Order: sequence, then structure tokens, then C-alpha cells
Amino acid sequence: NHPNGRNAIVDMFLQDRYANTIQTNCPHILRYLTAAVITNKRRRTVLKDLVRILSEETYTYKDPITEFLQCLYIDFDFDGAQQKLRECETVLTSDFFLVSCRDDFIENARLFIFETYCRIHRKIDIAMLAEKLNMDVGAAERWIVDLIRHAQLDAKIDSEKKQVIMGQQAPSVYQQVIEKTKGLSFRSYVMAGNLEKRQQAEATTVQ
Repeated sequence: NHPNGRNAIVDMFLQDRYANTIQTNCPHILRYLTAAVITNKRRRTVLKDLVRILSEETYTYKDPITEFLQCLYIDFDFDGAQQKLRECETVLTSDFFLVSCRDDFIENARLFIFETYCRIHRKIDIAMLAEKLNMDVGAAERWIVDLIRHAQLDAKIDSEKKQVIMGQQAPSVYQQVIEKTKGLSFRSYVMAGNLEKRQQAEATTVQ
């Protein structure tokens, strides 16, 4: 709940040494890592790494929060993701560490479902979309209008046909540079860590 806590969790837990420890000794931490990524719109770039880890650990640990991403990004099961989102509400309400981010989680999880669905379909029936998002039709339409109004969505609404018509979206040059820079920084960190370990091992051998 620290102002920068979610960023810190993502940065720390996705480092190789921490990720390996989590997968080996405490996979339940994946719940909190997943929640931190879902509720942090600025860290979408690490989603691919998180999904890979979750797919590797699906037989050793899973809960509605981790299964939500698995349904959405591994199985592309929108009905399953919808069911898991309902279950997530119960989990978030009962988890002392996550209850305060419940509303952020639900809002961003709906956005994840919507964005993924839109990558597959160019024209989307609002009533069907409302069902996928666990919302009534009127609330879903207002939610989509807000996304368009705040430039988070390249789309328009056909009021007569009650459809969302998607535009063509491409990542901005700025976002592409940020993603590549983060990747380079992380790889540099790992290389420096490996070099330090090697030097320590050589020093121990000499002694």
C-alpha cells in the first residue's frame, strides 16, 4: 500500500534470483506479484514474463488471481476469465494485504479482458461485452465511453447497432523505447550479478 510499493514489488520479484526463489520455495507470493502487475498500468511491459512464470508454476500453485491471467493470456478462455474475476473479488476482500487495492484490481482486470478481446475482434457487441466484464449493459457502455474520452481506447461506438468498432492501435515510439531500455537495464543487472559471483568464486579458489 506504499505509494511506490507495487513498482518495488514488481522490480524485485521479477529479478532472476528472486523469481527462482519464489518458484522454488514460496510460490504463494505469485498472488501478490500478479496483483501488483494487474493494478499497475505502467508495468504492462512485464506481463509477458509474469505469464511465462505462471504457466510454469500452474501445477504447483494457483488461485483465482493467478488463474485469471492464465485463462486470459494462456488459454484465451474469456468465460473462464469472467468466472475467475468473480472469484477474485472474494479473494481480494478476504486478503489483508490486497483488500485496499480491490477496486483498482477489478477495474484493471476488466480492462485486460476488454483489450484482449479487442485484439481478436474488430466489432464487438456491447451486451456480450458487458457479460464478459460482469457489468450491466448501461454501465459497460458508459465505461467504454470513458475509455474513449480519456484517450485510452482507439474505438468508436455504433449506437444504432450497439457495437464497439475498434480502430488500429500500435505502440507509440516512446513506449517502444521505454520497453527496450527496461530490457537492457535488466539484462545489464543480471550480467553484473553473474560477473560478481564469478569473481567471488575465483577469489575463494585462490585463497
